[in-house]
Amino acid sequence: MTDDTHSPKGTSAHMPDLNWSQVRETVLMLELSAVQIEAAMKDSNASVEVLTDSFTTMAGYMRMISDTLTTLPDQGEVGVAKQNLLGVSEHVSTMVHQAIIAFQFYDKLVQRLSHVGISLGDLSNLVADQRRLFNPNEWVELQGRIKAKYSTVDEVAMFEAVMQGVPVQEAVDKFMADMKEKSDDIELF
Repeated sequence: MTDDTHSPKGTSAHMPDLNWSQVRETVLMLELSAVQIEAAMKDSNASVEVLTDSFTTMAGYMRMISDTLTTLPDQGEVGVAKQNLLGVSEHVSTMVHQAIIAFQFYDKLVQRLSHVGISLGDLSNLVADQRRLFNPNEWVELQGRIKAKYSTVDEVAMFEAVMQGVPVQEAVDKFMADMKEKSDDIELF
């Protein structure tokens, strides 16, 4: 492993010297990518929390409105208004429910991005450590840690396909197609 206290920080690719290293440049880009993912997730989490709270509150209000509407008489002008408002209330409740489901998918996205960020950090640490970099067992352990982070059978299958030689884009395309087929199934976690 290199001694970080004496190693130059940042890129030297624009003005390479005898200490220039493609490994150090790779580590820098990996670390930057991991931090960008983390920053994006933190920025978006605050907004999504506000939206989630708002939609949860709206769902409660919609239940209260529907409950109140059911107490109104069914006859006359009030009955007509009641039926119209119950229909609108049901429609809005469905929309709120769909929004809450979308937030669940966002939560899953955040989990995946978190795993990617951690995996990039682990990869960066491996590449930066000369003692580990050329040791196949270290790579096998890294792959095992990455695989263990996957939470669905489909993600594990995608990972295993890539590890067995399927081109990455092909494996991802299959994963996305499988997810599209299952888009009606809601996976709560």
